Formats: sequence, C-alpha cells, structure tokens
Amino acid sequence: MLTLNRNFALYSSLVVLTLSCLVAASDVKLIADPSIPAAGGKAHLSKDKNGNLKLTVEVYHLAKPGALTPAKSSYVVWMQPRGKDPENLGVLKVNDKLEGKFETTVPNEDFDLLITAEDTPASKTPSGPELLKGTVQP
Repeated sequence: MLTLNRNFALYSSLVVLTLSCLVAASDVKLIADPSIPAAGGKAHLSKDKNGNLKLTVEVYHLAKPGALTPAKSSYVVWMQPRGKDPENLGVLKVNDKLEGKFETTVPNEDFDLLITAEDTPASKTPSGPELLKGTVQP
C-alpha cells in the first residue's frame, strides 16, 4: 500500500510539473511582410529554472541581409512593450540554409516582437519595414 501511495504521489507530481511548464510556455507565429512571403518563424516564451523569462526566436526562408535590396548588414530583433519604444534585443544570424535562431531573456511577457533588417546591429530604433512580427502575451 505504501508503494502504491508513493507511485501515485510521484505520478501526480509529474503531471503537475508538466502542466505548469505548459502554462508557463507560449508559442507565437511570426507574420511575414508581403515583401518576403516565403519567410516565416515562431517565437517561444518560457520560464527557466530560475524563473527568468526566456525568449527563443526561430526563423526560416529568410535571405541573408546582404542579399536584400538594398543590402543590409544584419537582422535585429526588437521588443516593443505596450506604449513604449522598441528595444534592440540583438542580432538574428541566418545560416546557409536561410534559417536562424535567437535566444535571450526578457523582463516581461507582454510585448510586440519585431525583426527588421538594419545597416548597423547597434541601431537604436528600427529603420526599415517590420519583416517579421508577432505579439507575445501571457
């Protein structure tokens, strides 16, 4: 009987842990600008073991920024909290398969996510069209 109760407690704990992970994580489809209809991607927001919000962005069919017209030096990932200016989160690198992945931590879970092509990776504000965008919400 003790083994049965222990197994029940173990399985119950696993179910609760799995459900809490599912509740804490969200996927957002990134919508492509009409100028790059083949491109796409998703953003995933989750909590790490320390409770920090981890943002993972994955893109596909996104040409290297130097192949754009006009050519750009990099793709920049932006976070724009409600009612505030966009913040540069960093550079999204694209590989030879035209895929890219970007990871960082973010301070909140309610913001617009933008990806633009920029002349410099240290841009303070987006200068070009929003090539991929999505809304991250709890």
